[in-house]
Amino acid sequence: MSEEFGALGEPMENTQKRVRLAARALARYGLVHAYGHASARLNESEFLVCAPQPMGLIEPGTSGTVVNIDGPLPDGVLGEVRCHQQIYAARKDVNGICRIFPRNVMTLSTFQLTPKPRLGFGSYFHPSPPLWDDPLLIRDNTQAQEFARTLGDSRAIVMRGNGAVCVGPTIEESVVMAFYLEESAITELAVMATKSDSQSVCFTESEVKIRATGSGRIYERMWDYLTAGDPEK
Repeated sequence: MSEEFGALGEPMENTQKRVRLAARALARYGLVHAYGHASARLNESEFLVCAPQPMGLIEPGTSGTVVNIDGPLPDGVLGEVRCHQQIYAARKDVNGICRIFPRNVMTLSTFQLTPKPRLGFGSYFHPSPPLWDDPLLIRDNTQAQEFARTLGDSRAIVMRGNGAVCVGPTIEESVVMAFYLEESAITELAVMATKSDSQSVCFTESEVKIRATGSGRIYERMWDYLTAGDPEK
């Protein structure tokens, strides 16, 4: 693939910029800190992952790294990026991935729980995100393949005591899902604190089919909110 072209045939610098915007948006809202990474698919065989540094410190113009979906990770690319490889290989509908560390999602995961669809944001993960019930870092391809299988066709997977991964048809949508996931976890913990969670109503499957929508510039408006004030916006 020519270095001139990025995601879905757009100019590579456009994709580089989108990945940087995603990285800084996640940091701006506390969804990552020193750790975390985001990527955008370039084509059937490659994706672009952000620079291996704290995402909020990725400066305008900083280039990410092109990674082959099938092959060894390039030098300098973080080990858990192999999860991106396996998800892109398994999910042709996924063109953006973010690896995040949202505080409330992680707290909830220590109960071996993930958020239920109690509010609109949670409806996108109905019936609830799958749990990767292993707190250790993913450091080999066999683990990464099983991780992708556990994700299945969901928009997010929660990692017990170790954050989460969100996916979407674009990197922008994966970032939006990260925000939705953390908001859902905040609500779940608040409901649990009442000790009457059985009285809290969840979205039904029929309600989810209507509510979990992208119409009305739902994702675009949240992306604008998350990236407001960014130096490259």
